[in-house]
Amino acid sequence: MKDKNMRDIYCDTLIELAEQDKNIVVLDADLMGANGLGPFKVAFPKNFYNTGVAEANMVGIASGLSAGGMNPFASSFACFSARRAFDQFFVSSNYAKIKVNLTGTDPGISAAYNGGTHMTFEDLGIMRNVPNLVIYEPADIVSLHALVKEAAYTSKSTYLRLHRKGINRLYNESETFTLGKGKVLRDGSDLTIIATGFIMVQEALKAAELLAETGVSAAVVDMHTIQPLDEDLVLQCARKTGAILTCENHQVATGLGSAVSGFLSENYPTPVLRHGIRDEFGEVGNLSYLQERFEFTSEKIAAKAIQVMQLKTVGV
Repeated sequence: MKDKNMRDIYCDTLIELAEQDKNIVVLDADLMGANGLGPFKVAFPKNFYNTGVAEANMVGIASGLSAGGMNPFASSFACFSARRAFDQFFVSSNYAKIKVNLTGTDPGISAAYNGGTHMTFEDLGIMRNVPNLVIYEPADIVSLHALVKEAAYTSKSTYLRLHRKGINRLYNESETFTLGKGKVLRDGSDLTIIATGFIMVQEALKAAELLAETGVSAAVVDMHTIQPLDEDLVLQCARKTGAILTCENHQVATGLGSAVSGFLSENYPTPVLRHGIRDEFGEVGNLSYLQERFEFTSEKIAAKAIQVMQLKTVGV
């Protein structure tokens, strides 16, 4: 696999699937260039549908195609896939038990210069309300390639949270992935950092290195699937380290941190500190500025790790 932007790996994976399965179809809401899907249209013009700037209609069409035996992947910016098309995705796809693979690109601060209107800090929270929906956010190109292929043939509808631009390789290509099963990237004994997505998993690993320099042993988990949550792994980490820090490019009230803390509060009460967006809208800026602005850096994550360890110490 060549090192490419995430969106290009997404497109390459869809082409690979379509080469094996004539029922794979791709829909896009007039964002083919932005979402990197042009090569798919060239390779399979009869399997590509540009629905125009009409995300709700796109999901309705995808549901109809699925009912007719096709296997659709429908893509738009996350703000439109989640907010604008939610009713159609809820009713026409999920409630009707019709499989649709919906992709939301540029989630959270990765919207960058598109600003607060497009900076989706709430899509995980919206989608977690859908029963049985599979929600996943790969951290690198290897896991993206593997998880999209798996999502294509899971029996349930899926929502992919996709960072469009940027190249990241955390895993060897021999690594295997399963939706609903997180990956331990680093072992540790003092606390566990559970992160999701392109930005936060990288920064969590860097934070663990910073912590190690001060004598703190931090485990790092790539929780690529938010729903269903890997509850067995979360419980294992809580029992081993006694403190959990969650990291997400999303509102902490409704995303990964909410899922982890909700599960542990009912099953194994453990100090949990949720790191992410707290009751704010997004703003315009480049990615490096926004990471500093919203404290999505390894240094800030390391500081949060010390905070949650202090909670463990005082027995909160």
